Amino acid sequence: MLRKRELISNGNPMEAVVGFSRAVRVGDFIAVGGTAPVDAQGKTVGVGDVYLQTKQCFEIIKDALERAGSGLQDIVRTRVILTDIDNWKQAIEARKLYCLDARPVDTIMAINRFVNPEWLVEIEVDAVVPD
Repeated sequence: MLRKRELISNGNPMEAVVGFSRAVRVGDFIAVGGTAPVDAQGKTVGVGDVYLQTKQCFEIIKDALERAGSGLQDIVRTRVILTDIDNWKQAIEARKLYCLDARPVDTIMAINRFVNPEWLVEIEVDAVVPD
């Protein structure tokens, strides 16, 4: 069975250059890729503050999910990717604002750095479209 594939964009000019989408919906499944803490102009939000950066990531994710016909309550998995694992508590405090009701499964991990050294966190989520 062939399922419709829908690409969700948030207008980031790098989407066409690099070849990625903010999110992809296939059937009732939505994958939201690594979401960085940037504003509409591509500037980093909350430089030095992982809590504010995590909130910004989830605001972008919320918009992408809504464009795909879903919402925060439909998230089934989150991945919190940090440059410093010691920041996990602040990131999770911000994550709770968006995921406490859905209670998705979660992975928290650390990497050396992101492409922009101002970014302390990126978030990925998987979600479903409600019946």
